[in-house]
Amino acid sequence: MPKPTLLHCLAIALTLGAGAVHAQEMTKPRGVVELFTSQGCSSCPPADKALETLAREGDVVALAYHVDYWNYLGWADTLASKDNTDRQYAYARMFGRNGVYTPQVVLNGREHINGADLSGIRSRIAAMPGEGKGLEVPVDVAVKNDELRIHVGPGEGKANIVIAYFEQQRTINIDEGENRGKTVNYWHAVTDMETIGMWEGKETNLVLPADMLKKKKKAGGCAVLIQRMQSADTPGAILGATVLTGEHASR
Repeated sequence: MPKPTLLHCLAIALTLGAGAVHAQEMTKPRGVVELFTSQGCSSCPPADKALETLAREGDVVALAYHVDYWNYLGWADTLASKDNTDRQYAYARMFGRNGVYTPQVVLNGREHINGADLSGIRSRIAAMPGEGKGLEVPVDVAVKNDELRIHVGPGEGKANIVIAYFEQQRTINIDEGENRGKTVNYWHAVTDMETIGMWEGKETNLVLPADMLKKKKKAGGCAVLIQRMQSADTPGAILGATVLTGEHASR
């Protein structure tokens, strides 16, 4: 899980040049879709394709977390990290589950579903706001004068302000393991996460410098999540979110 750092009193930079990073064109995302996947899982390519579809459509914040526990099957996932696996196990604690599975999608930090069930994902994302499980806290992000400016609107309770850095897209030729011989496109694979501040129900503004995204390995964009925590290492509901992409972000 992302740990709070000095960044909630300092700045994280994104020196990409004026206009290099912009808010993805969505007035308000309909939800957050977090896919836990692996290049070594034979059931995962349909889920990876579903996430690509959602990322291309741009209606939701779509993030892919590649886990490392299938690496023993003969192919080490080139996008996997222990931090991603830890996040999935943290969600399992929150859901009261004894184990994890792939492909798993977590919706708004509140419930999970098979990651290959695109129609089910869409149906649940559409229904959740009416059930009080939607994204109620507005989040706006803009890059101006080499600064990343984050605005979080008012609401109830308190939550962490989290940034998830991701690669926008990468194509992988898988040579071994359960998906041997397949070529798969992977979208929005998370490479790092940081907690940059706290939101306590009041309108909050953060002004952060501008080259952290450039420094993050192969980062092609980032998502800002307003996420409650059930405990120090157990995540809860996501109350608001937005996403940034930039064609020059990985240069």
